[in-house]
Amino acid sequence: MIDTLPQKRSAWVIGDQLMRAGTSIGANLIEARASSSRLEFKKFYEIALKSANETKYWLCLLRDTKLVDEKTVEKLLSEAVEIGNMLGSGVLKLKNKKF
Repeated sequence: MIDTLPQKRSAWVIGDQLMRAGTSIGANLIEARASSSRLEFKKFYEIALKSANETKYWLCLLRDTKLVDEKTVEKLLSEAVEIGNMLGSGVLKLKNKKF
């Protein structure tokens, strides 16, 4: 979807940030798998959750500026929300908090 953005500076900036935030989620989950302690594992999960939240922000910005078809963005936004919810649930469990 990022490759289909219009050739405008605003679209480039948002697309770049969206790519960074979205790919950061997976990168931090991989880092969590290689962590050496529960605390380090939890920290990587927290960072992945923050990246998921940032991804949602950039997708909403694309939707609100109408740089991308709303239907396309809504599908991706729904997936980002679902990923964020899963990560949030995991973080709460790692913190031993009930939700």
